[in-house]
Amino acid sequence: MSGESSTISKPRNSNLELFRIIVMLLIVAHHYVVNSGLMPIVTADFPSAKSTFLILFGCWGKIGIDCFVLITGYFMCTSHITLRKGLKLLLQVEFYKIVFFSIFLASGYIELTPKTIFKSIMPITGLNDGFVSCYIVFFCFIPFLNILIKGMTKKQHQVLIGLCLFAFSVLPQMFVPVSYSYVTWFMVVYFIAAYFRLYPPHWSTSVKYTGLATLGCIVASLISVRGGAQLFCALGKSPSYFLFVADSNKPLAITTALCAFLFFKNLNIGYSKIINTIAASAFGVLLIHANSDAMRQWLWKDTLGNAGYYSGNIYLHAIISILVVYAICTLIDFIRIQLLEKPVFKIIDSKMNKKV
Repeated sequence: MSGESSTISKPRNSNLELFRIIVMLLIVAHHYVVNSGLMPIVTADFPSAKSTFLILFGCWGKIGIDCFVLITGYFMCTSHITLRKGLKLLLQVEFYKIVFFSIFLASGYIELTPKTIFKSIMPITGLNDGFVSCYIVFFCFIPFLNILIKGMTKKQHQVLIGLCLFAFSVLPQMFVPVSYSYVTWFMVVYFIAAYFRLYPPHWSTSVKYTGLATLGCIVASLISVRGGAQLFCALGKSPSYFLFVADSNKPLAITTALCAFLFFKNLNIGYSKIINTIAASAFGVLLIHANSDAMRQWLWKDTLGNAGYYSGNIYLHAIISILVVYAICTLIDFIRIQLLEKPVFKIIDSKMNKKV
């Protein structure tokens, strides 16, 4: 996410920056559905048009996680982790944790307890399924992953990816219990991204082929979500289960993410300052709108009132809500970058340059 940013002044083409924006919008849409109290209503009303719309609207969150890690892997497998990059990531995470803890504490959404204080200070609060905590730990492994990647042959790289996918993606679909954290899975995705950076197959460099593959995966994902919901409903279970895209390690989830990533990588839209500026705050959008349980309660339930709009025009409410949330979060992070991050790192860079 923010960790793959380079300190080199050369502007980056905007194809993958546009991809970041789209992916984060899909993640916000996912949170709109699953963190707002809508799922019990969707479950009870399935298979109505509104419930079908919402499960399709919100099914892309886990695919989005894979997309962001693919971007990280593609850029970082041939780059270097620096203290500056790590510090930039850590300070951004800590800034939003402390700021929103203070706001929600003052507004009564959070009680002052040792547990809440700990969660507001520590950048890593668990490695089970929390994206930010897992990403920070995964980020620390990147230098060692790069050493392994550079020491492998192409064939060894292929075998490693095959083994990892079999262990963490295929076996779980065969009802074999597999325990892992996102840290482990991010490493697998990193190896995949590195392979396509170092040994790109011919088809992976074609806009036509990757575009068709992406379209096929999107259609397959939509069918799997709708069909899976229908199947589970028939079995008397919750239709909210997204089946083949329910988590980032699902075969269809990683396949869709990879094809979409390759498609946008192959696009040639040149450089756009607007797109790159908005994309620079994509991680900030995540850190703000998915900050905590208090934020989820305040944003989706108390402020936007998602569940209350189900009986009205939920379609328009959903689309406008994610666009407004994305825009406001981007503006907040842009202000943070201009007023805090840039001045702080100007001082840090000057001191580091003096030491050199």
